[in-house]
Amino acid sequence: MSEPLLVMRGIGKRFPGVVALDGVDLRLYPGEVHALMGENGAGKSTLIKVLTGAYHHDQGEITLGGESVAFAGPHQAQQAGISTVYQEINLCPNLSVAENVLIGRAPTRFGRIRWSAVRRRAEELLDRLHLKIDVGSDLGTHSIAVQQMVAIARALDVDAKVLVLDEPTSSLDASEVDQLFGVMRGLKEEGIAILFVTHFLDQVYEIADRMTVLRNGRRVGEYRTADLSQLDLVGAMIGKELAALEDIEEAPRREVAALERGTPVVSADGLGRNGAIAPFSLAIHKGEVVGLAGLLGSGRTEVARLLFGADHADQGKIAVDGEPVALRGPQSAMRQKIAYCPENRRTDGLVEELTVRENIILALQADRGWARPVPRTRQDELVARYVKALDIRPADPEIPVRNLSGGNQQKVLLARWLITEPKLMILDEPTRGIDVGAKAEIQKLVVELSDGGMAVLFISAELEEVLRLSHKVAVLRDRKLVAELDNTDGLDTDRVMAAIASGGVA
Repeated sequence: MSEPLLVMRGIGKRFPGVVALDGVDLRLYPGEVHALMGENGAGKSTLIKVLTGAYHHDQGEITLGGESVAFAGPHQAQQAGISTVYQEINLCPNLSVAENVLIGRAPTRFGRIRWSAVRRRAEELLDRLHLKIDVGSDLGTHSIAVQQMVAIARALDVDAKVLVLDEPTSSLDASEVDQLFGVMRGLKEEGIAILFVTHFLDQVYEIADRMTVLRNGRRVGEYRTADLSQLDLVGAMIGKELAALEDIEEAPRREVAALERGTPVVSADGLGRNGAIAPFSLAIHKGEVVGLAGLLGSGRTEVARLLFGADHADQGKIAVDGEPVALRGPQSAMRQKIAYCPENRRTDGLVEELTVRENIILALQADRGWARPVPRTRQDELVARYVKALDIRPADPEIPVRNLSGGNQQKVLLARWLITEPKLMILDEPTRGIDVGAKAEIQKLVVELSDGGMAVLFISAELEEVLRLSHKVAVLRDRKLVAELDNTDGLDTDRVMAAIASGGVA
């Protein structure tokens, strides 16, 4: 094997009261895909930020091409050939594709941007990724997958030697993942070192040559992917047997017939919104978990938003505890004890500038009205209870929520709604982009909420997860609810996929 292109040796980083990285080593070789693995809070994001100059390390050394480097910021790292594409795409959807690729680097002449040169360069970069689109079109008109490719093209424009991809597949469907992997293989052949961060284990084994595993801010080990089984990888990541998911799967599930004897907590009858979701009928009972299954764009989130009043239905009706209600907005839903954890926790859920405490208390305060502030002692009492109950780390309610890992941010969002004691909890992709340990904790919490009598609408792109938790599964296709399947012993992913494919009962 050739000499490593990038070496991080003995990297340490401390924050007040927290050791984020403790003597971490990382090696990247030219022309390889290297997976960086670990639970949320393991130190992956901090290590990337140290590498890209967003954070200054307290100890250790970074060498690039055999020379010691220290970056004052991300711009210096980019100039040195280290580019990053983050999970949340930081581009401007209102600008053209070409403008996004070259924003801040557009060629000029006599103080004017040379638009023909901008378009030509953008086309060259996208052609390198085998992407044929109109570079003059608005970025926002394209799919998330295409936007991801545009972000990669922008990253490559600085003559990248190292490309960091942080959760690039979290919002992509299977065909889009295949397209991205084709691009990654092409870049690998060009000699670019790719650092790939993901929580999808199957993807690691499909694309990565080697991997480094972190746990609690320390390096557990560096492995050739072919030499480490998935079971051993999970063990390295979490440091204990992952029995929680097996316990959930093997636990006896209450029969749908028994759950659905009473009046539904929430029922929709012919509820729909033109252009968003066709009229559908759905009932969710006390203690029942109803899973929504369907491909991306099938209408899962649109159903959730109608039931929470975030979007206004233009047909049909909705009832809570058998009584017709008009959900004129989220506040109306909150008064009916309906809670909603949205798919995009960062843009639609959390307020990153606020502390953990302020985020947790937000829904309760909104329900009371801003003229009746929740007393600080009551805030501290409630927040301390849920920080402990959900094991939110670090357990400091006064730090900004943006400093938490993705899994712990998701727990903060759950705590916000649990404080309001809802009758129906709508969870839209609650485990997207979080590690296996945090995923197991949240799935276990869903089971506990159901056992305690709460109704849950559970949305996930992972069918195994839907089947593990749900008492019945509502199948969506092309923005229509096409089937309801009781989750009995005979229901498996193949039957659900068949229902999606056929547009009806499998």
